[in-house]
Amino acid sequence: MNAPVAPGDVPALFLHCLSLSMLAVGGGLSLMPDFHRFLVSERGWISDAQFSSAIALAQAAPGPNGLYLAVASWNIGFGGGGYLLALACAVIAMAGVLLPSSIATLIITRWAHRNRELRVLRAFKQGMAPLVVGLVLSVAWLLASANDDLVRDWRLWILSAVAVGLLWKTRIHLLWLLGAGAVLGAMGWV
Repeated sequence: MNAPVAPGDVPALFLHCLSLSMLAVGGGLSLMPDFHRFLVSERGWISDAQFSSAIALAQAAPGPNGLYLAVASWNIGFGGGGYLLALACAVIAMAGVLLPSSIATLIITRWAHRNRELRVLRAFKQGMAPLVVGLVLSVAWLLASANDDLVRDWRLWILSAVAVGLLWKTRIHLLWLLGAGAVLGAMGWV
């Protein structure tokens, strides 16, 4: 059973999203492990299944990867008070994540464009690559850890391995693979 979110919890959601905003170096999905920890493990506002569903729905929809923040926040608000609280939670979460990083990005990119020949700036860009890779790997770890029983989840692991191989060795677009996974899931295969 999920703990209901109350209108008084919205500032905590906003403050947590503010704290995550500057961590979104690898895109919106890089925030997933900590957002999961906050919503599912720490607060208990939604379940693992609801969180995974929010990610799947946001990935299937056109737009940025970070939409799962709005979908998950909508779910916690809807469970706690209906449409108005759900809308407030979704807007507050997205504003908390987007505003600080967007303002900082605007300021920093203008400065970086003016100073693009600086050696320290080129070194910084090269040093950020391992951080981004690490954040993306943490997302993969979080998603894989929910399916750690090979006897039960062997089909999912085979499908994942085939998808990775196809992405790596061919030019098949990711949306085709997501669609194929959705069809196999609807058929009950995974």
